[in-house]
Amino acid sequence: EVQLQAYGGGLVQAGGFLRLSCAASGFTFDDYAIGWFRQAPGKEREGVSCISTSDGDTYYADSVKGRFTISSDNSKNTVYLQMNSLKPEDTAAYYCAAVGPRVFYSDYLCRYEYDYWGQGTQVTVSS
Repeated sequence: EVQLQAYGGGLVQAGGFLRLSCAASGFTFDDYAIGWFRQAPGKEREGVSCISTSDGDTYYADSVKGRFTISSDNSKNTVYLQMNSLKPEDTAAYYCAAVGPRVFYSDYLCRYEYDYWGQGTQVTVSS
């Protein structure tokens, strides 16, 4: 079965950094796309950054471009989200998710209907 586990959240001051990890198992990792999504209380879920693990194509939400970097270590079946220059508005529960094999287009990487979801990890940025 497909399993996803998110790690690395915590409490950090504005301007600081965190690195989230998503460890995956139960599927052929480099056939899938992996995404990071976040949801703050009272707000809609947002696709933060997504990656096609087969070719490394990436997508970033405008709100995080230049600050966040997604990467994949296929040998470890793990996707990372390096979050720098954190802002209070980045505060949310962050979830990693996977979508099954298909032809992926970079502009739509976070718009596919993701099939599998991890439990999430909380990121809180203080001002």
